[in-house]
Amino acid sequence: MSSILVIAEHRRGELRPVSLELVAAANELRAAGEQVVVGLIGKNAHAFVAAVSKEGVDEIATVTAPVEDFDPDVSEEAVRALIAQYSPSLVLIPHSVDSYGYVAVLAAKDQLGLATDVYKIAREEGGWVATRGGYGQKVAVELDFPGRSCVCLAVRSGSYKPNEAAASPTVTAVDVPALQARSTPLDYIEVSAGGDVDITTVPFIMSVGRGLGDEANLPRFKELAEQVGATLCCSRPIADSGWLPKSRQVGQSGKTASACKLYIAMGISGAIQHLAGMKHVETIIAVNTDPQASIFNVAKYGIVGDIFEVADALEQEFS
Repeated sequence: MSSILVIAEHRRGELRPVSLELVAAANELRAAGEQVVVGLIGKNAHAFVAAVSKEGVDEIATVTAPVEDFDPDVSEEAVRALIAQYSPSLVLIPHSVDSYGYVAVLAAKDQLGLATDVYKIAREEGGWVATRGGYGQKVAVELDFPGRSCVCLAVRSGSYKPNEAAASPTVTAVDVPALQARSTPLDYIEVSAGGDVDITTVPFIMSVGRGLGDEANLPRFKELAEQVGATLCCSRPIADSGWLPKSRQVGQSGKTASACKLYIAMGISGAIQHLAGMKHVETIIAVNTDPQASIFNVAKYGIVGDIFEVADALEQEFS
C-alpha cells in the first residue's frame, strides 16, 4: 500500500510543533487508500506517541536510537530504514537545523528527490510538485522530480495548520540494527530566534506597509498597536528599510502568522509574498487608498481610505 511518511522532530523532551503541521500536510495531500505514517526516532521515541496520535495518522513507527539527542548519522539510517519498510512516494520532514544534518546525504546516496524550505506542495499527474522561494524570496519556484519514485521535502514551519483532534493509530516498533552515533553532545545552548517577539504565536497583529510613507510615522503606529492590544508587524519593504526588525516581517521571506486570528493590514498592497504569511489568519481587515489593491481579495473587511485617518478614529475610540 502506498504511503506518505512524516518524520516527527523533538528536542529536549518536547515534540516540535512543526511535526503536527507535517501531519496536516500529509492528510491534505494523501490520495484515496494512501496511508499516513509518522516516524519517531529517539532513545525514548515511544514517549511522543500520544503527542502525534492525531486524526488522519494511520500508523506510528518508532525507532529506538542509542542516544537521546539528535544525531545526523542515526537519523539518516533510521529514515532510510523507514523508507525501505513503508515505500512512501513522499517523505515530509521539518525544514530545520536538524534536517540540514542528514537529508542531503540521504537523498544523494539513495537517489531521492529533494527540496528544502518548501511552503506549498501539490500532486500533479502522479508526481509531486514543491514550491519554494528563489532569488532572495523574490519569486516562487516550482520544482518537480522526474524519475524519482520517492521525494523528500523539508517543509517550512507555519506552512500548514495542524489538526489537534486526537486519534488512536496503530503503533509499530521498527528495529534498525547497528544504529550508531559518531558524536556526543556536551551541552545544549538555547539560541534566541532574534527579535523581541515570536509573531508566529500571537493572536492579534497590526501590520504596516509602504503606505506608512516615512519612518517618522512609525512611532504613532507602535503606540496605536499597543493601545488596541495588537502586535506591530510589517511587510518586507519596512523590514528591508530597517524601520522594524526582520523578526516582525510577515510573508514568504519573513514569518507566517500561524496563530493569528485578527490581522489589520495598514497600507499594504497585498503582494503574493506577503499573503503567504497570512494564509492561516481567520479575519483580515485591510486599509488602503487603492480600491484595486490585491489585499482586498483576501480581506474579510476592507476600508478604502487613508491609514492615518483610520488611525485617528481608532485612537479616539480606544482612548
